[in-house]
Amino acid sequence: MKHRIVVLGAGYAGAYVAGNLARRLSPADTEITVVNAVPDFVQRMRLNQLAAGREIEAPLLADVFAGTGVGLRLARVTAVDPERRVVAVADADGGGELGYDTLVYALGSHGADQGVPGVAEHAFDVAGRPSALRLREHLDSLDGRGEGGKVLVVGDGLTGIETATEIAEARPGLSVALLARGELGARLSAGARGHLRRACDRLGITVVEHTSVEAVEAARVRCADGTVLASDATVWTAGFAVSPIAAAGGLEVTENGQIVVDRTMRSVSHPDVYAVGDSVHTLGDNGCRLPMNCGSAGHTGRQTIEAIVGRLTGREIATVKLAYRYNAISLGRRDGILQLIDGAAQAKPRYIGGRKAVRIKTGIQNGALWATSHPSFGLPRRKRRLAAAPDASAQMTVA
Repeated sequence: MKHRIVVLGAGYAGAYVAGNLARRLSPADTEITVVNAVPDFVQRMRLNQLAAGREIEAPLLADVFAGTGVGLRLARVTAVDPERRVVAVADADGGGELGYDTLVYALGSHGADQGVPGVAEHAFDVAGRPSALRLREHLDSLDGRGEGGKVLVVGDGLTGIETATEIAEARPGLSVALLARGELGARLSAGARGHLRRACDRLGITVVEHTSVEAVEAARVRCADGTVLASDATVWTAGFAVSPIAAAGGLEVTENGQIVVDRTMRSVSHPDVYAVGDSVHTLGDNGCRLPMNCGSAGHTGRQTIEAIVGRLTGREIATVKLAYRYNAISLGRRDGILQLIDGAAQAKPRYIGGRKAVRIKTGIQNGALWATSHPSFGLPRRKRRLAAAPDASAQMTVA
């Protein structure tokens, strides 16, 4: 019987892992299935652009995996039972259960309301394609009124900064404000913070600092200090949360629901389960927790590939560097910031701004799309047969 590898989620991490496992492992011994709720690949890094009015590519996953040997199951994951090694799914036919021998959990994250009343009912987000399209439709209606509608972006993390600047540049007829809990760009270097402020000034973005939100209403936001801010479109970017499915299934997770793993991305509670991307809690080589971003998805994905291939084929497991070296931030289409990060996960004094930063960020986005669209590039080259009895205690070695 073939070894069944099931990958949950076909985002940046899941699609990459599935395709590379197909390249590395012999189809005579393995059967790889990807489960994803939607039929296309979502470029999450560009959803702020989609919301602002730009068109972005969304390759069909059937085309992405065509010819790779990877099977695609379009279904929503509803539960994981690691004791029975099955996944419950729901689809157009009602769903059922899918058994596995090795599970790769890559369900990612979604926007978190942080317990603030009214966010779910009245706010928009750019954490998923449907929600980004809803925001886009609403912004179209505000633009159509010709009355200078007010857009309030809550949260000055990377997503909030990119969303506010993208909307302000693409829709100059709207009034955009960016609300920061502390100082704007507090995690950036002094030079990069200055660059960010100049960009906000250039784009006409009103910055509201040292303010937290108490409640979101249909046409306004109430702040903890009593301030009331009018808003025709409140965009919530104040954090992300992971699915509760892993915790509900009995996997060991952190307080925020991320799966706890060892250095090879293997669940510490269930050795048949690996976690990648936003779903995993792991420390980088600097001893700090890896952030939820595309770079982390790549690092954890590569380590998972090495671990699964090594264990199943009886080879030593190579360690992949888990590095957090920079933040690449778009400030509209013609400006950006590349903030370098030191070994303590703090901003270095040096940063790159302007057109050069735009080219770097665009290269990262295009590279991620290409890698996902060609998940098993070089497929015929390195097929490895499974060991008769895969050694679960294979040792790690530096590649």
